[in-house]
Amino acid sequence: MQLLKRYFIFCFSVLLMCNFVIPAFAQGEKKDDLLGHWTFEIGVELEDLTGHFGEIDLLDAQVKDGKLHIGNNEWAMTTGYEGPDIGPDKTLVTWLYLDDLNVTRGATLAVNKSSADTFDAIVYAERQPKRWMAGSSFFRRTQDANPGFEEKETGKLIQLAISYEDDGGNAKIMIYRNGDLIGDYTMGPIVSWKAGDVEALFGPRALIGGTAHGWVVARVEDARIYNAVLDEKEINNLTVNTLDVEARGKLAITWGSLKLSK
Repeated sequence: MQLLKRYFIFCFSVLLMCNFVIPAFAQGEKKDDLLGHWTFEIGVELEDLTGHFGEIDLLDAQVKDGKLHIGNNEWAMTTGYEGPDIGPDKTLVTWLYLDDLNVTRGATLAVNKSSADTFDAIVYAERQPKRWMAGSSFFRRTQDANPGFEEKETGKLIQLAISYEDDGGNAKIMIYRNGDLIGDYTMGPIVSWKAGDVEALFGPRALIGGTAHGWVVARVEDARIYNAVLDEKEINNLTVNTLDVEARGKLAITWGSLKLSK
């Protein structure tokens, strides 16, 4: 009887822990195609969890409470990329809290070429006030999202995702907000980035000749670069790679501490 009781307690404990840990492991959508992944959690604040990029360089941005705080002249970047070519097919994803509706032309995540004015980015309010778009150098891959989405509130967690698919040398672009399609079009040419000639930017949409262009005031919770096109279902299946410690019984586990268990 005592043995049965211990077995029951063990099973219950395992089930309870699974309830805590499953959100951190719910990352099965094309995880093998992740080329960059940042969660900003304790112990891995500046790390790309895929190991392809070097540590983030904080340029007056700050990492606090598992979030990257970016603002006007407060940004971050990472170089030293050593992975496979990025693109032409790719998907950029960020989860963020937008903290100012009126600061414009920046990006929560940008892929930028070091040697030339070539970038793709999740850009806020460059061509239309309070609306997101797929930013690109000289607007080569940019159209206003239709129907788009006008931001009217700050401080709420939102997800942005933009996929790029090679369509005969042009980019078929799909823009999602909180899993809903808010824009799609085809425009090109589509581009790719090679190791040693790519930067990931957080805050500006581009870095050209050492000058950062545009700002966005936000707290970035999670940022990713996939070397594949994620469709609407796959984007909706993604979850933020961190556990809410307080909401989950103060369990002192974060995605950063579990990353080797993927």
